[in-house]
Amino acid sequence: MVPTMTSVEQTKREDEKESAEIIGPLVGCRGETRCWPAEEADKRDEDWNGTANTRHDAEDLWTTSVLSGNRNFEARIHPKIRANYLASPPLVVAYGLAGRMDIDLEHDPLGTDDDGNPVYLSDIWPDADEIHTAVHDSVDSSMFEEKYAEVFEGDERWDALDAPTGDVYEWDDSSTYIREPPFFEDFPLDEPGVADIQDARTLMLLGDTVTTDHISPAGPFSREQPAGEWLVEQGVEPHEFNTYGARRGNHEVMMRGTFANVRIENEMLDDVEGGYTIHQPTDQQTTVFEASRRYREDDTPLVVFAGEELGTGSSRDWAAKGTDLLGVRATIAESYERIFRDNLVGMGVLPLQFADGDSWESLGLDGSERIAIHGLDDGLNVNEELTAVAERDDGSTVEFPVTAQVGTPAAVRYVENGGILHLVLRRLLTQE
Repeated sequence: MVPTMTSVEQTKREDEKESAEIIGPLVGCRGETRCWPAEEADKRDEDWNGTANTRHDAEDLWTTSVLSGNRNFEARIHPKIRANYLASPPLVVAYGLAGRMDIDLEHDPLGTDDDGNPVYLSDIWPDADEIHTAVHDSVDSSMFEEKYAEVFEGDERWDALDAPTGDVYEWDDSSTYIREPPFFEDFPLDEPGVADIQDARTLMLLGDTVTTDHISPAGPFSREQPAGEWLVEQGVEPHEFNTYGARRGNHEVMMRGTFANVRIENEMLDDVEGGYTIHQPTDQQTTVFEASRRYREDDTPLVVFAGEELGTGSSRDWAAKGTDLLGVRATIAESYERIFRDNLVGMGVLPLQFADGDSWESLGLDGSERIAIHGLDDGLNVNEELTAVAERDDGSTVEFPVTAQVGTPAAVRYVENGGILHLVLRRLLTQE
């Protein structure tokens, strides 16, 4: 049996649950319209380090999800789920009842009734009148009026929170949720401008359609990942990790989560998934965060190579923020998702694009080269063509043109100032 339910929210929707007779058993379901097999329902809230995934790992299962949201990126629903399908809420329930994806909902039964007779989707699909009646009998304006009347009132836990006063926010160095970000450390009042990038190393060598969820995941993470290791060092138990998205106010977590999606594939490695890379010149495999830390200690700038549509998907700001905090000075891709490209510019990271027909693969790059970007010493212009040079260990070089994806004078100023945050603060501090 797979229990089903419609959407429930713990607060505003409770009245709807009480009044709607269409709600079925709630055990095993939560959130939008998410359902689990009944035998797994008691495990649904275990953190993903637990025993609920033993069979998944042992048998290398290809698991799927069906959801009524709009975020079906890899590992967003759960790190172990490889395929996520979007569907309307009724179809989510239908697939939940069937318990499998390889079903023809038009012709195959979802299951059987108490007498063993097949039950088809058409048998349970409500018509417009039934839906109208259910909504009419279950929802009324008083529910919203009552809840929204208290929207600015908290419970006793909210009232018990300490709320310091003053013009400047008091950062709590012990907080694992909100910490002062390092964007303005060693902040110069003078505009730094741009200069050629020399002796850079490749942090990631990526393929096509790498999404912002690959770059900066929003879901849960394990204690073995850099973010989990850091939280454990701070005394946080794994069952209290929450998600990257919940801890997006903590740069220590988010920068460790950058390029750390369990499904991202760095082409510098063979058959390895997750946030790993090769540190040069040691040729050691390590996590992306650890490699970036070692490069930062050596003052080595970093670049990221990618194929088409880098940054596609929901372009959250941390995909660009994390890239910047890892020390990436430039990205070189065949094409970009527009918002992610602009977010990189907003953080002072220079997005560069290969010439038509070029790619890191066609140029024979493998990530071990030293990278230089020439043409910046005299400043940066709108959509300027620059020259990139990749030098191999044997001294041979590959030279190729790249175009700066800064399409406006304002975008040029952002890059020259190290990002829009620096530009705005610099103006505030220097204006008369």
